[in-house]
Amino acid sequence: MNTNTITESIIGSAIAVHRALGPGLLESAYEHCMVIEMAARGLRFERQKLIPLVFRGVAIESGYRIDLLVEHEVVVELKSVAQLEEIHTAQILTYLKLADCRLGLLINFNVPLLKDGIRRVILSRSRPSASSAALR
Repeated sequence: MNTNTITESIIGSAIAVHRALGPGLLESAYEHCMVIEMAARGLRFERQKLIPLVFRGVAIESGYRIDLLVEHEVVVELKSVAQLEEIHTAQILTYLKLADCRLGLLINFNVPLLKDGIRRVILSRSRPSASSAALR
């Protein structure tokens, strides 16, 4: 499965969950429903994946957890907040670095239209960037 197919399936899962539940629930409820929906779509994922901080070759148990790591290459960070802030982008960029992944999706379920709550985040070697997902 290529990265575009994976992200399309993740976003499709999020849309299905949001259509069924709407905004206003806790992040943990959306996460549980995402797991059910992604499993139904045949996606492989790890939930609440612990990632260590490595400093000078020493792995430090720091409590960093990725909400969902999909197909070993896409980090998905779920939120249920009034609006996404720069700190949320910084958080997913940190997870991308620590997990040695290039692509992440930041998904905020607390919006009337889910497309307004999705950010695609790419970690480039030169500098990171974040953009709103184009749902085409």
